[in-house]
Amino acid sequence: MTSIPDTIAAWQMLQPETRDNATGATIPGRLELVELQVPALAAGEVLVEIAGCGVCDADLGFFYDGIPTASRPPLTLGNEISGIVVAGEASWLGKEVLVAVGKPCGRCPSCRTGRPDLCRAPKIPGNGAGIYGGFSSHIPVAASCLCEITHRRNIPLEHLAAVADTVATAFQAATSASITVGDNVIVIGARGVGPFIVQMAKALGAATVMVVDTVETRLQRTLTCGADIVINAAGKSPAEVAAEADHLRAASGLPGYGWKIFEATGTRSGRETALALPGQAGKLILIASEPVTDQNSMSRITASGAEIIGTRGCPSDDYPQVLDMVTSGRIVLAPFVQTRPMSWIREVFAEAHMAPPDKHTVLTADDMGLEVGPEPKSCR
Repeated sequence: MTSIPDTIAAWQMLQPETRDNATGATIPGRLELVELQVPALAAGEVLVEIAGCGVCDADLGFFYDGIPTASRPPLTLGNEISGIVVAGEASWLGKEVLVAVGKPCGRCPSCRTGRPDLCRAPKIPGNGAGIYGGFSSHIPVAASCLCEITHRRNIPLEHLAAVADTVATAFQAATSASITVGDNVIVIGARGVGPFIVQMAKALGAATVMVVDTVETRLQRTLTCGADIVINAAGKSPAEVAAEADHLRAASGLPGYGWKIFEATGTRSGRETALALPGQAGKLILIASEPVTDQNSMSRITASGAEIIGTRGCPSDDYPQVLDMVTSGRIVLAPFVQTRPMSWIREVFAEAHMAPPDKHTVLTADDMGLEVGPEPKSCR
C-alpha cells in the first residue's frame, strides 16, 4: 500500500560541474540528498510516488556540460518517470502512471494565468521553481501530465519509466520519418534510443533495418529485436562505414537509394557517419543532435536530394499509443533497460558521463540513501 509522506526525499543538483575561469580547473558538481516539504496540492494536481526515473542524456548535460536549466539550482533533475498516484485528484488515486515530459507545469505564473504556452518551468515535471523532479521519492504534478498505465502485465512498473522519454522519442522519430511497409532503414547507435528505433521501424512495417555501432555486444542485442544487418564501425572512418553499407546492400539485393537513416547517438562521430550514408531521395533523421554546420556535409546532403528531419521528444497525446506498443509486446524493454537504486545516483552519473552504459539506466526509489544501503556498484 502507498501512503502520503510527511516529506519528500530528493537528490538535488546544488550546482553543476563548472570550470574555474582563472585556472581552468574543474569544479565538481554537487548532488545532495535533501528533504522537501510536501506542497499543498491545488485543484487538478496530484502527488506521485516514484517507482523509477530514467537517467537521460539531458540530465547528464545539465550536470556536466553546462546546458542551462530554466531555473537556477538547487533543483531536482529527472524527467522520465513512472509511479503511483497517492494524493490529490480523487479520480487518479491508486493509479499507475507515466508523467509526460515537457508538459506545462501547472504551477508557475504563466500556467496559473492561463498561458501554459509560456511556461518557463524546467523540462522536468513539478513546480515552476524546479524544486521537484524525478530523482526523488515523490513528485507533485498537474493531473494533465499523467498517462494511466492500465495493463502492464508482467512488466515492472519501474521499467516503464523508459517509455516516458526514450521509447516515446523513438516513436516520434519513426513517425516523423513516415516509416511504412517495405521501407529500408539504417540506425546509427545501438544504445539508448537506438534499439527502440529498430523496434519501432519493424513494428511499422520496415522491410530491412541495418544498425551501425562500435560495440559488438550492443549490435548482437539488436539482432534479437528486429535488426537484419549490423555493421561494427569500431576503428572505421565514416567513408569506410558507408562503403561497407553499400557492399552489404548490394550483396543483399537492396537498393542504394531511398533509405531512411536515423542518427541516434547525438555525437559528432555518429552524425558524420550518418551524413556519409544518404542515398538519392533518402531521409536523414537527427535525434536530439547538434545542428549540422559542416558545409561539405551539407553539400553532400543537398546533392543527394535527401530530406533532413530534426526530432526530439514526443507529444504527450501519443503516450497511450506508445505505451500500448510496449505492454502488447510489440516493443520490448527488458533487454535494453537496467535498474539501479536511486541512492547510487552519484556513481551512476559519474560512470555514464565517462562511458555511457550499454543499457538505459532507470533509478528506483530505494531508501534514497537516508539509511545505510548496499555498497554502490557499477552501472554497466
